[in-house]
Amino acid sequence: MRKVNKIVLGLIAFVVVIKLNAQENEKVIDKVIAVVGENIILKSELESQVVSYRAQGVLVDDNAKCEMFEELLFQKLLLHQANIDSVTVSSAEVESEIDRRMSYFIAQIGSEKKLEQYYKKSIIEIKEEFRVIVKEQMTSQRMQGKITADVQVTPKEVRAFFKTLHPDSIPLIESEVEYAQILINAKESKVAKIEAKERINEIRERIVKGEDFSTLAILYSEDEGSAKRGGELGFMGRAELVPEFSIVAFKLKEKEVSKIVETQFGFHIIQLIERRGQKINARHILIKVKVDEEQVKLAKNLADSVHHLLLTDTLTFGMLAERYSNDEQTKKSNGLAVNPQTGTSVFNIDQVNPQIFYSIDKMKPGEVSQPVPAQGADGKKGYRIIKLLTKTIPHKADIATDYAKIQSAALQTKQSEVIQKWIMGKTQQTYIKIDEEFSNCDLQNKWIN
Repeated sequence: MRKVNKIVLGLIAFVVVIKLNAQENEKVIDKVIAVVGENIILKSELESQVVSYRAQGVLVDDNAKCEMFEELLFQKLLLHQANIDSVTVSSAEVESEIDRRMSYFIAQIGSEKKLEQYYKKSIIEIKEEFRVIVKEQMTSQRMQGKITADVQVTPKEVRAFFKTLHPDSIPLIESEVEYAQILINAKESKVAKIEAKERINEIRERIVKGEDFSTLAILYSEDEGSAKRGGELGFMGRAELVPEFSIVAFKLKEKEVSKIVETQFGFHIIQLIERRGQKINARHILIKVKVDEEQVKLAKNLADSVHHLLLTDTLTFGMLAERYSNDEQTKKSNGLAVNPQTGTSVFNIDQVNPQIFYSIDKMKPGEVSQPVPAQGADGKKGYRIIKLLTKTIPHKADIATDYAKIQSAALQTKQSEVIQKWIMGKTQQTYIKIDEEFSNCDLQNKWIN
């Protein structure tokens, strides 16, 4: 369970704060089950985590529930000490982390609309409920980082750690891949752009003449995530909005309606609702530029031509990516894709976009795919060519080939030992009370002296 907990620690709060669809038919009377310094642990907090783990397919028995309870004790102790040591996180950091996690779950479930339908809450409501949990979690993680900041392992310690592992406990390394891509989007025709701009202009004129912005957003906006909320986006900072949108939105006065704004998503009109410091809450109406099938065919033809060059010309994949790819994030780096979860070019096979997975599943390193259909998060259609760079097969970790992973495991073990000593010292200085419901739990640490 502890291994699973480390993996999902940064994600579990997302499910915790939704209070929970899986529990909606259960009536749980809440109560305080532990006090750590000035922090309390509610029964609902633990039960929410139990539901969250089960939703991820983890079997939660009584022993696992006790481990989760002890993990909560540890988190609250970290928060208590963070308050004493003045360890904090800024509002900007919290908002950035919320957006990162929201983006991850939206990508997993498919769209903002599906996420809202699943949790029966708007994106704004989910973010609002998420905020306190994320701030506490980030604060405790920063405090933990402070405790283990100076912990290091030498190569000698790494080898010694690996030798202590029982053959059955040597971890299995899942299949990992690296790939590059050339993305060619269908172009927007001049006629389609004119039509979209005329539509958004007609809507803007109706608003200027007195019609309600939010009503027209519900009726006409093509941003599925915000349309049903009258186009409302919730409070956001400049960095959370695309530049063209941000520049205009932040210059507006309250209730003012912008001129037409063009972004990568289409044409917008924006109305400022409220400003709070460096954040604004705005609503918008989006009209997308329709891409006709003729443009999609032209993108396919160009992708076919680029693929032919790969087979017959001296130009490399990286050169062609820089020249033809519409993916601004990869074209300057030889088309190399970056894993947004790790910041590296390595993807666990289950982290790969499904559209790409089906292309590379049967490929060998060095092979290049035929052009395959692609559709981005912004709805743009086109074709991509994929080159599989590396691919490993699942295998038991080996010191020669997986040194970095073994080093990381050894470091985590050493950090855990430091943490255990820290807990032992702090529990003697901190007021802790645990409900007798958990008196039968075989906890790793002595929480009450």
